Amino acid sequence: MTEKKIVFSGIQPSGNLTIGNFLGAMKYFVGLQEDYECFFAVADMHAITVPKIPKDLRKQSLELIALYLATGIDPKKSTIFIQSHVHQHAELAWVLSSISYMGQLSRMTQYKDKLQKAGEENNNSALFMYPVLMAADILLYQTDLVPVGEDQKQHLELARDLAIRFNSKYSETFKVPDGLIPKSNGRIMSLKNASSKMSKSDPDPNSAIYILDDRDTIIRKVRKAVTDSLGNFSYNDEQKELKNLINIYKAFSDMEIEDIVREYEGENYSRFKQDLGELIDSKLTPIRENYFEILEDKEYLNKVLKESGEKASYFANKTLRKVYKKVGFYQL
Repeated sequence: MTEKKIVFSGIQPSGNLTIGNFLGAMKYFVGLQEDYECFFAVADMHAITVPKIPKDLRKQSLELIALYLATGIDPKKSTIFIQSHVHQHAELAWVLSSISYMGQLSRMTQYKDKLQKAGEENNNSALFMYPVLMAADILLYQTDLVPVGEDQKQHLELARDLAIRFNSKYSETFKVPDGLIPKSNGRIMSLKNASSKMSKSDPDPNSAIYILDDRDTIIRKVRKAVTDSLGNFSYNDEQKELKNLINIYKAFSDMEIEDIVREYEGENYSRFKQDLGELIDSKLTPIRENYFEILEDKEYLNKVLKESGEKASYFANKTLRKVYKKVGFYQL
């Protein structure tokens, strides 16, 4: 029997997740677990690269585990864990930092973006070293494939570089991971500015639809979404706001673009927006209901975390012991 390839991905517990996170990550993860050995982390160690209120971080970490489960990720098929529960992540990151070059890290575009958002007063070394920890996350599990969007490709390249560099210096130790590009439904953009990605950190809550938004909120946000004044229902780059809404409709309905355009051709935007809001709500309602039920069951959540954390630690420790031996650490 052929061994399943290993997939690793993580999401930071940093506020409400949007339908962009759902479509680009969580919904995709659910399908992956049927064919791969999957490790899905709540990346709480990455979250503290910017200031965090401790009680909020603890709460958001548990909420994200509940959301993973509510979207259909099965702890019997996938390993769902909190990153800080597996101490090997931090330990491998330290070893990898010894073969990471300052110049390469300083060229990371996400570091520059995060620094701009965080402000110079929060320019800490963890923010700078973030990609090394991400490389450790990936390499620790001998990962074959990493689901990546456009904004994470540079980090995956660093993980590949460090794997190759370590293997060359100390002998074959890490698998060199490849990217796994999700089937695109079109990038999900802000409802207020289709030139910007829909973001959970956007200060305007009306720019994003969150997975846990209720029906009235979803319909209101879609109704108020920016569109053009042309009134011509068409899918093109000139009408980028309408194009974004059509992409969202496609992602939730699995209809083809041409069929959606044909359905609403000659109609005003209001009917399309109403239908879109109701479509999104119909797909998210079961997830919301599951989520609140799971979140109430702390005993179940802790059981999942304990069992998955132990499994992740077992895999991680096998890699870390090899690494420690290769670099010359004396082990009992």
